[in-house]
Amino acid sequence: QVQLVESGGGLVQAGGSLRLSCAASGRTFSRYVMGWFRQAPGKERESVAAISWSGGWTYYLDSVKGRFTISRDNAKNTVSLQMNSLKPEDTAVYYCAADNSGSTSYRAATYDYWGQGTQVTVSS
Repeated sequence: QVQLVESGGGLVQAGGSLRLSCAASGRTFSRYVMGWFRQAPGKERESVAAISWSGGWTYYLDSVKGRFTISRDNAKNTVSLQMNSLKPEDTAVYYCAADNSGSTSYRAATYDYWGQGTQVTVSS
């Protein structure tokens, strides 16, 4: 069982930055592929970024490439999402998730554990 707690959301002006963090419980954190997802009102949840246990594989949604960076610290059981050059269309609830399937994936259906979400609002 893994529990995930996100932090770092908030209100920022367009062009600004935020850093989301996700703290995970459990001694097997390093085995999980970790992902960040987001869901805006009236829209489906989408994968924003994902990272393998070693950090050797990463995935980014096309619209965030070059602006967002995912990273993890297995010693501290944390995964982070650095978000720069934020746009109003980045406004959403952001969720941290863990995938125990053993394969790299950015698809929400393969993720087993989810955090409660943190709101990110980007004003124009």
